[in-house]
Amino acid sequence: MKKQRPVNLQLNTISFPPSAIVSILHRVTGVAMFFAMIFVIWAWAVSVSSSEGFALVTDVMSGPLGKFVAIGTISALTYHILGGIRHVIMDMGHWEELESGDISAKATIGLWLVLTVVVGVALW
Repeated sequence: MKKQRPVNLQLNTISFPPSAIVSILHRVTGVAMFFAMIFVIWAWAVSVSSSEGFALVTDVMSGPLGKFVAIGTISALTYHILGGIRHVIMDMGHWEELESGDISAKATIGLWLVLTVVVGVALW
């Protein structure tokens, strides 16, 4: 017996709850940090290779692209840590109800945005 279930393939019409958004962003920032490590490892390797390499990395990091990458990397790391702490607290049995889960998800996103602005202002 085949059940006829409605299928909604238009993702822009789906309304995700805050806890789903936080969970998805936690995974996205994990992937972003993985790719950001390519730049971080390159910068570290070049900067310790010679004084000219250190000067090159200093020049790159002083420019707008370097600052953008640094702010993005720190922002991804900050969000991943906040989301990870939220997940650990939920694993301990707290914030598992719908209302408290939504509040903790909104608090996580809000705190992440505030910290990202603070880091952006400090580094720019």
